[in-house]
Amino acid sequence: MLRKPAVAGYFYQSSRDSLTNQVKRFIDIDVNIEKTKALGILAPHAGFIYSGAVAGALYSRIILPESIILIGPNHTGRGASVSVFSEGKWEMPNGIVEVDSELALSIIGKSEFAKEDTNAHTGEHSLEVQIPFIQFFTTDFKIVPITMMNTDLEVCKDLGLAIARTIQETGKDALIIASSDMTHYESSVSAKEKDQKAIDKIITLDPAGLHSTVRKNNITMCGFAPAVSMLYATIELGASKANLVKYMNSGDVSGDYEQVVGYAGIIIS
Repeated sequence: MLRKPAVAGYFYQSSRDSLTNQVKRFIDIDVNIEKTKALGILAPHAGFIYSGAVAGALYSRIILPESIILIGPNHTGRGASVSVFSEGKWEMPNGIVEVDSELALSIIGKSEFAKEDTNAHTGEHSLEVQIPFIQFFTTDFKIVPITMMNTDLEVCKDLGLAIARTIQETGKDALIIASSDMTHYESSVSAKEKDQKAIDKIITLDPAGLHSTVRKNNITMCGFAPAVSMLYATIELGASKANLVKYMNSGDVSGDYEQVVGYAGIIIS
C-alpha cells in the first residue's frame, strides 16, 4: 500500500522546496552541537509554525539510524486499538519512505495487542509530521508506524517490550519516537505546571509513574501512552538517562497565553 500524506499543506508545506526551507528554519545549525545516540525521543506533532522550534532543536541533537519506530496517538478513532502499518510505503513531499516490514511483523508477533492495520494511519497526522525532520538529515531509513487508542498500562508495557525484544533479536540500529503534544487548551501557567509533572516522570525514566501522573492530574497529553511504551522499550534496551532539549507552548508563537498547547522535546539514551 502507498499511503498518501494527510496533512501536507496544512501542518507543513506541501512542495519539496518549500518544505525543506520550512524545516531548515527550525534546525539548529551550530556545528558544535554534540549529537546523541538516542534510544528514544519524545517529539511534538503540531503544525510546524507552533511546534517546529521544539522538533527542530530535538532532531538537530540526535543521530538518526536506519530503522525508525514511530508511535503516536490515534486521533481519528479508526482502525485497531494498537495499529501497525506493516508493509508498503509512505509518500511525502520530500520523497517516498519504505516501511520496515521485518521489524513491523516481528513487533506484531511479540505483542498481545498490536495488529496489522492501515485504516488508523490514513488520516493520522502524529507520525507523518515527524518524517520531514528525519528526511532533512537522512534519506537512508525505514519506518515502523504504530498508533495507539488503548492507553491501559498493560497495553503500553506489552507494546514497549515487544518493540525492545524485536530490536534485540534483529540487532538493527533503531530509534523509537513517541509522538505527543503536552497539555491542551489551558492557560500557559496551568500547562507549564501540569507538563512539568509529566516531564519529571519521563526524565526519571518512570513509565508507570508517567501513566499514573497523567491520569491523576488530568494532563491532556495526547500521546502519553506512546511515551509510556517508548520508556518501557528504552529501559529494556538499557537506557540510563533522559534530558529535556526544549519546552514551549503555542502562546510563544501566537501571543495567546490563555489557551495554549504545550510541546516538549526529550532525548532518552
